[in-house]
Amino acid sequence: MGTVTIGVSIAVPEPHGSLLQERRAGFGDAAAHGIPTHVTLLPPTEIDAEALAAVEGHLSEVAAVGRPFPMRLCGTGTFRPLSPVVYVRVAQGADECAWLQQRVRDASGPLDRELQFPYHPHVTVAHGIDEAAMDRAFAELADFEAEWPCAGFALYEQGLDGVWRKLREYAFGGSVVPPQAGHVEQESIAGR
Repeated sequence: MGTVTIGVSIAVPEPHGSLLQERRAGFGDAAAHGIPTHVTLLPPTEIDAEALAAVEGHLSEVAAVGRPFPMRLCGTGTFRPLSPVVYVRVAQGADECAWLQQRVRDASGPLDRELQFPYHPHVTVAHGIDEAAMDRAFAELADFEAEWPCAGFALYEQGLDGVWRKLREYAFGGSVVPPQAGHVEQESIAGR
């Protein structure tokens, strides 16, 4: 059956998600339109396609014990020089994101994996572009703010075209909401 590349993230809702995605594209990040705005809980992870049902069951269990929490984005940060990334900071909700990502990657579940970098919740707004554009992203979004009640997360799969598509939403308290029939959402969990 082969492998699939999946990830788990919290989508940044509208109108903020589209605004940040457009800004990311405007800074010259060619991947921006295949990576809608998000906070990563599980970075891109290759799994056997046959394991997808076990992953979905595991994520249902994680969501069942989760509770809604306030998310607030405020200001910018960077991982440079370690990694060529500028991001919008998660000013509120970071502890809850850290708790969730630990449960998603729990050693007893099907998504046990090590991370390349220590977990730091953020919203990428520039990745792998020239330094001047990175500096511009850092400066121009320094005053950006957004807040919303986070009520769940979603599982995504990366297509052969590089675009991330939502497979399932998981609402806290155990509900699973499949995508609308005939409607493909292009939301991302791509890493940094």
